[in-house]
Amino acid sequence: MDRCCFSSSTLMLKPPRSLMTISFNNGYSNWRKRNKKRGHCLLQVSAISYQNFIDFALTEIKRHTLLLPSPLQERYSSIIALDGQTKLEMQSFEAPKIRLLRSMSIEGEAMQVLDFAVFPKPEFDLPIFCANFFTAANTNIVVLDLNPLHDVTSRRDYKEKYYDNLMPLGLKYAELLPWGGKLTSESIKFFSPIVIWTKFTSSKSKHEVLYSAFVEYYTAWIELMVQAVEDTDPSQIMRNLEAQHRYLTWRAEKDPGDGVLKRLIGDMLAKDLLRNFLFSGIGELGSKTFLDYFPEYRSEDGTINQKRSIIGKSFENRPWDTKGEFVGNDLRNC
Repeated sequence: MDRCCFSSSTLMLKPPRSLMTISFNNGYSNWRKRNKKRGHCLLQVSAISYQNFIDFALTEIKRHTLLLPSPLQERYSSIIALDGQTKLEMQSFEAPKIRLLRSMSIEGEAMQVLDFAVFPKPEFDLPIFCANFFTAANTNIVVLDLNPLHDVTSRRDYKEKYYDNLMPLGLKYAELLPWGGKLTSESIKFFSPIVIWTKFTSSKSKHEVLYSAFVEYYTAWIELMVQAVEDTDPSQIMRNLEAQHRYLTWRAEKDPGDGVLKRLIGDMLAKDLLRNFLFSGIGELGSKTFLDYFPEYRSEDGTINQKRSIIGKSFENRPWDTKGEFVGNDLRNC
């Protein structure tokens, strides 16, 4: 293929024979054999679908705003992965206060993935709604958050505006979906005090809790959107613009899902999907590069260091207290 291009019809990738196998398959098969012997009542990957999450999100948002197809929809619609079976489905929309609402779901025997996000227009300082759910074999990895557009530690006014009233919601699901283990200090800057970061083994009850969390977090975000007042101060709009561009630049470069995408559709298409669909706006909202925002990642040869963390600090426990105050400087959380 000469260009990374997606039409509205399904794109079928035809890889060399050596690329036809996705590494998750053997692990999933072995897991099924182990748990069949143990008699565990766990859900098979193929029995899980995130389509009801997407259906709810689109139906609910249409009750509050005029949702129109994004121009991205013409280019990004669906892809069949290199294994010839796993399917990636993309949808994208825009609205008066929303620059981009987009979803990507991956459905296959070996994995189920939902990557759903809503990015506000720069005239609004709304948080970014973020839902990243990954299911493979007996593992579920979940991130659900209203990612802060501005730093909630240094900008107490921003924290009070958007998160103080949501702390009871965050505490409720912090109990039901406990902290998932170490998270790097670089990543933690992009999360809010109500973030759900968790891992669990598939079960009907756990997925019902996850759906409930998604519904409540998304509904809370919609309420914030409905109440949001457009900024008219050009300097504030520019700050919002740069903050969102910085976020997009980080996610496109360091998103942990890039490895899965590369295995599924190859390096070239994965990069295009990350930069031009999942985190669309990098080329339009600003001109700064990743190293402009994060110079600590510059290698000696001037390229980007591929390590996830340069500082080397991570958080084993939730680094916010029950009031949403950051307590990550306490070494007991490291």
